[in-house]
Amino acid sequence: MFELGSLAIFILIAAVVLIAQGVKIVPQQHAWVVERLGKYHATLSPGLTIIVPFIDRVAYKHILKEIPLDVPSQICITRDNTQLQVDGVLYFQVTDPMKASYGSSNFVLAITQLAQTTLRSIIGRLELDKTFEEREYINHSIVNALDEAASNWGVKVLRYEIKDLTPPKEILHAMQQQITAEREKRALIAASEGRKQEQINIATGEREAAIQRSEGDRQAQINQAQGEAAAILAVAEANAEAIRKIAASVQLAGGTEAVNLKVAEQYVDAFAKLAKTGNTLIVPGNLGDMGSMIASALQIVKGSGNASVLGGRTPNT
Repeated sequence: MFELGSLAIFILIAAVVLIAQGVKIVPQQHAWVVERLGKYHATLSPGLTIIVPFIDRVAYKHILKEIPLDVPSQICITRDNTQLQVDGVLYFQVTDPMKASYGSSNFVLAITQLAQTTLRSIIGRLELDKTFEEREYINHSIVNALDEAASNWGVKVLRYEIKDLTPPKEILHAMQQQITAEREKRALIAASEGRKQEQINIATGEREAAIQRSEGDRQAQINQAQGEAAAILAVAEANAEAIRKIAASVQLAGGTEAVNLKVAEQYVDAFAKLAKTGNTLIVPGNLGDMGSMIASALQIVKGSGNASVLGGRTPNT
């Protein structure tokens, strides 16, 4: 009985060992390389898989996810013989698990070394200033060089990014001075451009103001001329109306005598005003004319008075 129990336990343990050796569960985004009697046999995909115990063995396990690889910092010499410390990060992915297992003894180390040597070669063809401007070119060149070589290792290099470019302290100080000088130059240029624009704006404003003043003066002169013309026209029309009325009055009875009387009054009044302006005695050149004019005026007055008397007296019967 004891021997049967021991045999059953042994068989159970052996079955558990066989199951553990023969049943494999591969996680997602993983690939396992199986060797049979030391030779490549198959690549296990994610899921449950059964292999032959003690004959097959899982030799390599690969992650199929994108893997970031930190490339160690190194000193590179630029084309103008300036030392530059560069470090970066590389992103790659295993695409062929069999090649990744047998193509290189350590494909991670191979990629790292190749990235460093390629970086030194590219930096050596560029001047210091260009290394800061051509980061995209450097990254692209390293990816192309690595991807071509890594295809034999079952690896796809996705991208390379430079993390830092550090020049020596002396070069860094000189670059800072250059940047400061460039900024000061741009500030001076901006200030001069501002002053130039200010002068242009002032000149433009003065020109427009002068144009507006001249337009105002011209319009004022036009308005004044139009006002004077209207005034002259109004005076002329008034004089014409007065002359028409005088002419109409002359045509009436006694109109001619009234005109003669008015002229005589103005004649006498004019000589009176001239006499008051100075000590000189003004005598008409022809006293007979003055006398005849006064006589005519008196005659008109008498005629007007008699007409008034006759008009107001009652006739005898």
